[in-house]
Amino acid sequence: MSSLAFSSQRALPEADAPLEEACPAGPRDMAAALAFALGRRPAREGRPVLIAATRAWLSEHGRPYGPGMARAFVLAPCKTEAETLWVLEQALRSGAVALAVGAVETPELPQSRRLEFAARQGEAAGVLVPRSLDGLSAARRRWRISSEPSGIDPLDIRAPGPARLRAELVRGRGERPGQWLLEQDDETHRLRLADRLADFGQAPIAGTGAPSGLAA
Repeated sequence: MSSLAFSSQRALPEADAPLEEACPAGPRDMAAALAFALGRRPAREGRPVLIAATRAWLSEHGRPYGPGMARAFVLAPCKTEAETLWVLEQALRSGAVALAVGAVETPELPQSRRLEFAARQGEAAGVLVPRSLDGLSAARRRWRISSEPSGIDPLDIRAPGPARLRAELVRGRGERPGQWLLEQDDETHRLRLADRLADFGQAPIAGTGAPSGLAA
């Protein structure tokens, strides 16, 4: 995809949202969708992150690697999707977590509304990772996430650089749809806007060397 297709001149929508959805564009994009979902944790939050998914989902896609996580997290394997939704609702309402990520197939509108209300009560954020964006949802933003080729390592052009993904805002309340190219910042362990000029050896931000800035 041409770089002109990305909304590089617009900041990624970051305003706190009780509930969002991050849907992988295809089966190979599930890891990117999960990385994006984890990056939606509110800034300056000390509470842990919860990841809830059925055992079947974890068997298919794998379990997050705990030591590689930059923040404390709780993994909740569930027997059914109904149990997954229940765990998410209880965790969000309790206020014990900053972010609750749930892998669900196709949540229905009443279910998403319950999660949104629970997130507001617990002053937390919830992100659903469905297989599709079909149907109605109470989520403030609905994203489609795709994997992208990694950036270039500035010290070795033959080595892979920062992991990258494409985030497409399909629907947002009061926000224009758009697409953003994001990459992993290994120092902050968050996503930032990718500086595509750096791939061609040009200094970012007028030669200052400053990064593009946090994006999630």
